[in-house]
Amino acid sequence: MTATDVTAWNGPRVHGDLPGPRSAELLARQRHRESNARTYPRRLPIALAEGNGPWVRDLDGNVFIDFLAGAGVLSLGHGHPDLVAAVTRQAARLTHGLDFPTPVKDAFVEAQLSMLPAALRDRMKVHLCGPTGANAVDAAVKLCKTATGRGEVIAFQGAFHGSSHAAMALTGLVAQKQPVPNGMPGVHFFPYSYCGRCPLALSPDSCETNCVAFLERSLRDGNGGVSLPAAVVLELVQGEGGVIPARREFVTRVRELTRELDIPLVVDEVQTGCGRTGSWFAFEQYGIEPDVIVASKALSGIGTPVALILYDRRLDVWAPGAHTGTFRGNQLAFAAGVETVRIVREEGVLGNVRARGAQIERRLAELDGCRWVRQSRGLGLMWGVELADPRDGRPAPELARAVQSHALRHGLITELGGREDCVVRMLPPLNVSAEVVDTACSILVAAIEKSCASPAG
Repeated sequence: MTATDVTAWNGPRVHGDLPGPRSAELLARQRHRESNARTYPRRLPIALAEGNGPWVRDLDGNVFIDFLAGAGVLSLGHGHPDLVAAVTRQAARLTHGLDFPTPVKDAFVEAQLSMLPAALRDRMKVHLCGPTGANAVDAAVKLCKTATGRGEVIAFQGAFHGSSHAAMALTGLVAQKQPVPNGMPGVHFFPYSYCGRCPLALSPDSCETNCVAFLERSLRDGNGGVSLPAAVVLELVQGEGGVIPARREFVTRVRELTRELDIPLVVDEVQTGCGRTGSWFAFEQYGIEPDVIVASKALSGIGTPVALILYDRRLDVWAPGAHTGTFRGNQLAFAAGVETVRIVREEGVLGNVRARGAQIERRLAELDGCRWVRQSRGLGLMWGVELADPRDGRPAPELARAVQSHALRHGLITELGGREDCVVRMLPPLNVSAEVVDTACSILVAAIEKSCASPAG
């Protein structure tokens, strides 16, 4: 079977146990040779051979719908022919250019600025960072500290901003930080707009967004213990935190507060950016204008790494060489990124995101009668189903793992996230078809219904 054999990708097919013998052999070698920090193959025990669009095949010939898509990196699926052609052409010309100007880099920067709302296009500057989202988060915080002369940073409970030392300090996951003593100081965590599990035990009908009121009072209180920060770092939809879209009034009030107190607002769009939520950036749907935008993952559309920050010109205080990175000149990523923007525009990809998101919402509504499903939620093509014990509301991570395993055995790759990994997540390619979405949702709904019938997993 080859990626060019169209008939090979006409539906999910899994035969025998997972992992199959060839995958098991490679997984065993990986366990022996690679870091214990590896994650995905622990719960998804397959070794990948090739991919095409929304499909992947493992070494044993099993075909899966890939609704992990490189954790959202492969926004146009595996091996999109136009992106492959763009990368191939560029590879013959120039692959690495540091921060020298090149025609393809200039086109990439122009393409990224052109996707901003009109009011921001002339106000924002671009800084290309190292290859990952965590690199860009580090750069954003460093820029804000330099521009404001302040040292404190505010993040939100449930956030995930990366695994580098500084980005990890802004991440809510305590277990990730505990083995690393004396992390980056000066980070303060405040409640996020997660009404399903309100950290203040309030109801959205009566709380008047008290999570923001708490933040506001803390910053205005001379005895509140929090100095005026260099930045507030916010995800519009917490991805690893469990696919939690922030309430609009929460985001609006955070923006109003940060503007009033002259605190740069950094929006982390590493996972939500590049069309994932149905607009190029998620902040557009909240009617705000951030001071700094962090983007990475899907910028190239094909997994060729690149990360950047877009920021208000008034923050451009860095001296030459103040923030560098050897791989900030990835010409292959630039070429693919230019082509990705063209495809998104010409093929109506954002419209497809919105339509397929509505389709997923309708299909997941079939789970409304399942007592173990606490909530299905999402925005665009970023969806999660939170599973919890109906007796006490406690997260049900064992059940979530059973659902993920059942779905995999029937040909669907999903991810877990949220508190205690109790949320089953889907990140499909943005150009996925209605037929593939329908098949995937049927597999997921069946997996949840079967697993919930015997929740011991």
